[in-house]
Amino acid sequence: MLLAEVDEGWLNRRYYGGDLPAEAERSLHLAAASFGNDIEALCHLARADELAPGHRLVDLGHYKFHFYKHNLPAALEYGERLVRHALAGLGVNHGDWSAVTPAHADFTALDHAPRFFLFALLAVGYLQLRLGRVEEARAALGTVCSLDPADRFGAKRLLDLADRRAHLQADHGDAEDEP
Repeated sequence: MLLAEVDEGWLNRRYYGGDLPAEAERSLHLAAASFGNDIEALCHLARADELAPGHRLVDLGHYKFHFYKHNLPAALEYGERLVRHALAGLGVNHGDWSAVTPAHADFTALDHAPRFFLFALLAVGYLQLRLGRVEEARAALGTVCSLDPADRFGAKRLLDLADRRAHLQADHGDAEDEP
């Protein structure tokens, strides 16, 4: 989408439910519309961050931008921020995602907070796997699998891949291949 093709109604829509300042949300929409121009998109993301520093939706915008641009280290940084936001949403204040259990929330339901936690931790596990951090990936993906026994998020397949990669590394040394 070209920025010139975007109408004011689209830019001013309140997609995120109202807890994000309107101008910050507009900056996120402008970043999306400018996706093909990295410098311009990053300027809009920076503006959103100025207007709503540390807001989960601004961090989500950064995560998506970096993920789709294949800037995996930066995407991981923002993914880890999303996990911290998700932990706060669950009422977990110690910041240790590995200590989250089914006692913290009903992870089988459709409630936003548990789903957001599973999504964010799955994203972190996937990125760690792509970056060759197999043990960290296995830990994150294993937690998702334990909280999502029906595997609605598809973490089991990624965990199996991480396990195979760990076995290959153990058998042949640290391989540089991506999954």
